[in-house]
Amino acid sequence: MNQYPSMQHSAAKAEVVNAFMRGVYGWMSAGLALTAAVSYAVVNTSSLLQMFFNVNPSTGAVSMSTLVFVLLLAEIGIVFFLSARIRTLAPGTATALFLVYSGLNGLTLTPILLAYTAESVASTFVITAGMFGAMSLYGLLTKKDLTSWGSLLFMGLIGIMIAMVVNMFIQSSAMAFAISGIGVIIFLGLTAYDTQKLKTMGEMVPAGDEAAIRRGTIMGALTLYLDFINLFLMLLRLMGDRR
Repeated sequence: MNQYPSMQHSAAKAEVVNAFMRGVYGWMSAGLALTAAVSYAVVNTSSLLQMFFNVNPSTGAVSMSTLVFVLLLAEIGIVFFLSARIRTLAPGTATALFLVYSGLNGLTLTPILLAYTAESVASTFVITAGMFGAMSLYGLLTKKDLTSWGSLLFMGLIGIMIAMVVNMFIQSSAMAFAISGIGVIIFLGLTAYDTQKLKTMGEMVPAGDEAAIRRGTIMGALTLYLDFINLFLMLLRLMGDRR
């Protein structure tokens, strides 16, 4: 007889976690859709392209303007601000900041996307979605504790960031290829690790606290959004066909 309340509690808790994760994936998808829409609009509107970027009229090459560098700094600021203040922000403010970040990212990614053919961008996106989905599903379903992955993945992330800065000066194609290959592995690992961490967060969110749930889903959406975008960029550098 005593088993029934326990079973009901487990079922209710599972539904809370499922609702939390649906919210995370929903907002992440909204962010990706906004990023894609902004990038598409800028790429296909010459006035917007010229407004934000320096376009060489003879070669068609696109480089970042000072304004876009300012927007890049704004993006970094939004990420740090959300991470530091997510517990105290109003849910609407957190949501708005995430959407602003997603839109700005669509703008600042434009030169990278213009460097590759539309077909390779589209095919890489589909491949990224498949790989991301598989690793996120693994993070949700595995019984293995992935906590130990965190420090290793973080060190790997710092390592490739340093290597990317170094390669800006030496311009080694072999090093660029290695960075992208290692980056794919790191962001696949981070996808599984972050998904499991978010599942645990969903289990701890107080049922009925809508504000806490919304803030948690927005922070979770930002986390997985960053994993997806970085995985996409690493795969694009590996597989993309340049114009």
